[in-house]
Amino acid sequence: MNVEPSKRRRSRLSSPFPSSPFYSLSLPCSVATTMGSIHNSKSRLNSNTITPCTRTHQIGALALVITTFFLTRIFDQSFNRSSFSIPTTPYRSKNDVVRFSDSSSGSIFWPQRGYGTHLSLKIYVYDENEIDGLKHLLYGRDEKISPDSCLKGQWGTQVKIHRMLLQSRLRTRKKEEADLFFVPAYPKCVRVMGGLNDKEINQTYVKVLGQMPYFRLSGGRNHIFVFPSGAGAHLFKSWATYLNRSIILTPEGDRTDKRDTSAFNTWKDIIIPGNIDDGMTTHGSRLVEPLPLSKRKHLANYLGRAQGKVGRLQLIELAKQFPEKLECPELKFSGPDKLGRREYFEHLRIAKFCLAPRGESSWTLRFYESFFVECVPVILSDQAELPFQNVIDYTQISIKWPSTHIGTELLDYLESIPDKDVEEMIARGRKIRCLFAYTPESDSCSAFNAIMWELQRKVRQFHQSSETFWLHNRTIVNRDLVEFSKWKPPMPLP
Repeated sequence: MNVEPSKRRRSRLSSPFPSSPFYSLSLPCSVATTMGSIHNSKSRLNSNTITPCTRTHQIGALALVITTFFLTRIFDQSFNRSSFSIPTTPYRSKNDVVRFSDSSSGSIFWPQRGYGTHLSLKIYVYDENEIDGLKHLLYGRDEKISPDSCLKGQWGTQVKIHRMLLQSRLRTRKKEEADLFFVPAYPKCVRVMGGLNDKEINQTYVKVLGQMPYFRLSGGRNHIFVFPSGAGAHLFKSWATYLNRSIILTPEGDRTDKRDTSAFNTWKDIIIPGNIDDGMTTHGSRLVEPLPLSKRKHLANYLGRAQGKVGRLQLIELAKQFPEKLECPELKFSGPDKLGRREYFEHLRIAKFCLAPRGESSWTLRFYESFFVECVPVILSDQAELPFQNVIDYTQISIKWPSTHIGTELLDYLESIPDKDVEEMIARGRKIRCLFAYTPESDSCSAFNAIMWELQRKVRQFHQSSETFWLHNRTIVNRDLVEFSKWKPPMPLP
């Protein structure tokens, strides 16, 4: 088939990158003309209008394109780099407990898909004085409960997360630019200490929410609540009506033992670690240091109350049969025989495996504590949900055993595991336990920063509510067509 010289030249000179902006640059001379002259010596060019190209010109043009491409890439990446950045190609190893990591520095990163390349959240924290009734959820009806008394114990996350957000670089004081809104409240603490009863907690929450226009605007989708105990959001009796779209931070993924439904929703809520004693999570000298495996007295132990739960009662009976292998002491939580902070962790560390059975709810603080005394946690709670599962491979640092098989077969299995394998599991757990510690935001590996990453994934640009509407000019109105800026509390809630 004969092809005309001009068409043949155009075919040879077609750019292999027709859509790339870098290849629309003007070259120093007509490459097409030069190439045409090589294949068609009879071509006559007007030297007054076209400057002939040499090999040097072609190489220079190519070098210009390549240099522009790489400089643009480097310049663009410099804007996205931060102390919490994620590598474009995260380190993934089949045998590494941390699924996304920088192997050279040991830093833990979040997967880029769904999270973004760096933390860029803007979180508004409601002030205790801007909403009538909010102080009662923080300090009780008489406002006499000290936040420091709420800071201790396994429910201290309700105070710690609030305080860290107040000091966070992610905090904004402008509601109109916020991605998320944090509602501070210490309901578990004020309830336990007699500051509010169940009815008062419910009434106070409803009163507080009715004063939040932005809660109404989004249907609560962009509002964050912390419920740190096994009861979860059930502390607020009407949670299913008012918080069914809000983001709940809780260590509790299941609370169906006494109720028909769980308040945890995997689509919108976030599992967080329980609050471990600060004396065990500090960077320096800890309250108690781990023991070498050779000095551990027992194969396994369980430190907790029976509470009438089947799995716990089975462990206590098993310990009576095999006291040299399994220890289940009767713990005293009051009186002269009560274990102090140090004594508790000293007791926890004398076994290779720390058993974590289900209690009143599916989670137990003992699971997290075990990493800091360096015993391998054994989960005996079938419905347990664990935090940060997009990053941590729990199969390499813990054991999950069916609660229907608590007996001699469990002890036989644990005894069959070589010390070498136990040491390896402990070493891998040592790498990620920083994600269970509520240390300052400046620590890139911390429970707080991990929660921020998970919150960033929950941010949605569009917050449609069944009770908010918009007009052709993007004006947001309520059901009565009143503009958002003119909404007045109390807000009608669902």
